Amino acid sequence: MKKAISLFIIVFMLVALLCSCAGGAGESTAAGTSSAAGGDASVSAAPESSTEPEAEKAVIRIAGLKGPTSIGMVSLMEKSEKGETENKYEFTVAGAADEITPKLIKGELDAAAIPCNLASVLHNNTKGNIRILAVNTLSVLYIVTKNTDISSVEDLRGKTIYSTGKGTTPEYTLRYVLGGNGIDPDKDVTVDFKSEATEVVAALSAAESGIAMLPQPYVTVAAGKVEGLKIALDIGAEWKKLDSESEVITGVLAVRADFADEHPEEVAKLLEEYAASVSAVKGDTDAAAELVEKFGLFKAAIAKAAIPKCNIVFISGDEMKTPVTKYLTVLYEQNAKAIGGKLPGDELFLIP
Repeated sequence: MKKAISLFIIVFMLVALLCSCAGGAGESTAAGTSSAAGGDASVSAAPESSTEPEAEKAVIRIAGLKGPTSIGMVSLMEKSEKGETENKYEFTVAGAADEITPKLIKGELDAAAIPCNLASVLHNNTKGNIRILAVNTLSVLYIVTKNTDISSVEDLRGKTIYSTGKGTTPEYTLRYVLGGNGIDPDKDVTVDFKSEATEVVAALSAAESGIAMLPQPYVTVAAGKVEGLKIALDIGAEWKKLDSESEVITGVLAVRADFADEHPEEVAKLLEEYAASVSAVKGDTDAAAELVEKFGLFKAAIAKAAIPKCNIVFISGDEMKTPVTKYLTVLYEQNAKAIGGKLPGDELFLIP
């Protein structure tokens, strides 16, 4: 009898346990169904991805001037227009530097291809916020004449030289080259400054043996208008004879330091894509000339002849420091205001 009662109790407990398990399973299923229907996020939400969505790249707003300092980036401009660049760009081509500088200072532009000395001025006037990323153009200045007797700097002694750029870098460059060759620019030559390159070309046309210092592409323009006009001296080469570590630095790619700090990856990619653009320009002059005209720098026919003489380069990193500093030192010694009142140190350069 006792065994029967014990067996009954065991069976009863097993049945109760099974019912309890079945009820729990039913509640779980019901809860799941309710969550699916009612949207209980604590149960039905899929696990969040551990990878955050990639931040959208900043658009780099770049300006350039109509002239040689913008030639190196025309391939980049074309690729950007076609959507073939990794960075996103907005390009502006201006007729004068004073159209660019206020926007760069105010943060309405992020980078610009500008004259080297202007980059120094802006660096000094913005407490270091404008910095040089790369050199993009070396000397574009040449002595031109029909006079076949002019083949050295010494041959300029006693002559009249037509030029533009009084009180600016062309004058300081000429004075440095003359002085370095023992010619007093105030006594041993006469420099007749004109307000525009077209006036220099007109003076050359009127003078049988006239001599002028002109930049490209105006050298090419003048050669097309003055029969027999030839390049007698390369001012950049004459400068370098005086100091092999120095160069005439016509143009640089400058950037706002605050932008570079906020977007280091885009700035590093800008350097890469700009360097590729310079290579493309130098590798295919005909195609580059068409782009020069397309983007409003100057006519393709002139560009085709001028580009090989425009000394388009890409020099970045530590390699740019010495030639830029030496160039700015020459300008500073002649007129400190030409570089913004003081000679910048290594903080002028931005090396990503």
